[in-house]
Amino acid sequence: MKIEDKTLQALATSLNFRQMRQELITSNIANAETPGYKSKRVDFEEALARALDVDESQKLNTDDGRHFNVGGGGFNNLQPEIYDDPNGIISEDGNTVDREKEMALMARNKILYDASVQLLNKKLGLMKYAISSER
Repeated sequence: MKIEDKTLQALATSLNFRQMRQELITSNIANAETPGYKSKRVDFEEALARALDVDESQKLNTDDGRHFNVGGGGFNNLQPEIYDDPNGIISEDGNTVDREKEMALMARNKILYDASVQLLNKKLGLMKYAISSER
């Protein structure tokens, strides 16, 4: 059985990317003393919003046969952007990791991860209820 529910796909994708962000932040903290290490960031929220495109506000007009329908892109080809943090303060050894900032980002990401897990559990509970309830 294949479920084509945008909410489930978005929550699952969000969980995967939040896990990726948590690992990246952990790596930044672990390399806080490494000379020349540049703090890394990952952005996926904009790509996730394009994939969701609930109100189809980001859909391109394809009224000509020569136009390609690129649309929101869907969930299958989402690629987060990993880059060096341009806002990092460079220390004497060239390292740009700010431990306090990283710890705050980690806490924020964990809260959002936990919220996504709760939403996913609620959605699955509703689906289970709908399947098992008698009409």
